[in-house]
Order: sequence, then C-alpha cells, then structure tokens
Amino acid sequence: MPYFIITYDIAEERVNKVRKTLKKYFNWVQNSVFEGEITEGKLMKCKIELERLIDKEEDSIYFYRIENRLNFQKTVLGVEKEMTGNIL
Repeated sequence: MPYFIITYDIAEERVNKVRKTLKKYFNWVQNSVFEGEITEGKLMKCKIELERLIDKEEDSIYFYRIENRLNFQKTVLGVEKEMTGNIL
C-alpha cells in the first residue's frame, strides 16, 4: 500500500472542512500536514470529496506519494505531534 504525505494551503473559510475530510483517511501530524497509508480506492474517494470542497482557483492540496515506506526516513526537530489512530 502506498504511503502519502499531504500538505495544503486552503482559504480560512474552507480549511476546517478540508481538515475534517483528510482526518477520515490520514493521520494529522502538523498544521496543514497529513500522512499515512491508503488504498487506491480510498485515495480516489478522498480526492473526490476534497474537490467538492476547495476553490480550484484559490486553494491547493499536494499529495506526495512514497511507494516504498522502507526507503523513507522522517526526522522531527522539536515536539512530534501524537499520531491519531486512523486504521485504513
């Protein structure tokens, strides 16, 4: 299953809805950043939900796909936020 890091820049009036949608599929790790494993089907569903919420002329959401999580290393300086328990 691929691993994703998602970042976003969303207008304030839509940010809470986007955050709630992403929390259904990924783990929230920092303001405007989510990460986690997801199936292709759930990823497609997530993107469809997000497209209905955002203004494509103003907002942006970036999906960084990591095919092999074993070749991925994360280093945190400071406090690492507690991962939420989303199980996909």
